[in-house]
Amino acid sequence: MSKDKNSAPKKLFKEQFDDEEVLLVFRKHPVVMRKGLIVSSLALLVGPLYTLILTYVKPNNPPTITFFGLSFLVSLALAIIVFLPYWIGWHFSVYIVTNQRLIQINQRGLFHRSMVGLGLSQIQMINYEIAGLQETLLGYGTIMIQTYVGSLTIHEVHKPAVIQKELLEILRELGIDASEAPMLAQKDEAEEEA
Repeated sequence: MSKDKNSAPKKLFKEQFDDEEVLLVFRKHPVVMRKGLIVSSLALLVGPLYTLILTYVKPNNPPTITFFGLSFLVSLALAIIVFLPYWIGWHFSVYIVTNQRLIQINQRGLFHRSMVGLGLSQIQMINYEIAGLQETLLGYGTIMIQTYVGSLTIHEVHKPAVIQKELLEILRELGIDASEAPMLAQKDEAEEEA
């Protein structure tokens, strides 16, 4: 099957360049939605608690099972509405590695989106850390990416050891040795001191 020269390759995200190929996409662990899960669980209790209160307030005329069912459905809808912004923030916040750059797209709520791009050639070192019982049991941790201009720390990444290995393999395939750059910088500093 031949490709039409006039047709552009399919873009997987809005900020993708025409000559850019997506190599890896990852996101944070679902544990980042824990606050939304707790709040929506409380919202789920609103209808049943209201029915229970009415049962004690009006013992001669208690609510029917139909009333309880409808109040539970309203609570379910409320819980979904409360949880939705947390899920949107998790689902649409992604990290994309292309053959040219590492892109961090961060979605907060419904109306706040930011994007940071970092050239792969700027990466010096990639490390990860899994600290504590919760991170160990749930399989998430922190990835630290050291660059020439500073560092990028990504918290609560799902399977950080696997992601770090994949990132290093991508850099190696592109001819970028992330472990060699710090050595060169130290060698240059030693030559300047002499």
